[in-house]
Amino acid sequence: MQVREANLADRIDVRRVLDAAMLAVEDLPDRIDEGGVLVAVENDSVLGACVLVPSEEAPAWVVATGVDVHVDAIAVRRRRRGEGIGRALIDRARERGSLSAAFETDVRPFYDDLGFEILDEKTADGRLRGVWTPGQT
Repeated sequence: MQVREANLADRIDVRRVLDAAMLAVEDLPDRIDEGGVLVAVENDSVLGACVLVPSEEAPAWVVATGVDVHVDAIAVRRRRRGEGIGRALIDRARERGSLSAAFETDVRPFYDDLGFEILDEKTADGRLRGVWTPGQT
């Protein structure tokens, strides 16, 4: 498996992975064109995708944390979950600096395992907030 920046040829496969996880991402072609989408690929098949947004384009709470990049969405094909694909995507995203994410309670173990600090306050829609900075385990 390889993790790389998505290109426009990956657009449909990225959309399918995100749609299957019921994640909506606005301006996906623009995000891909700007280098803000990472994909995990094996044998030319997209197994997972991670959409990253610069903190200045993220919600206000993200800006207040001082992180570099916000994980807007991350998804892995259902049949390939549990294989470390999501971890590989986040590890690659960490190369861009500190990270934030907002997520549903049921995926908290994923972010806990990745060393994210879970913040006390939830988002307006009830999602948890997490932050990872270099040096955290």
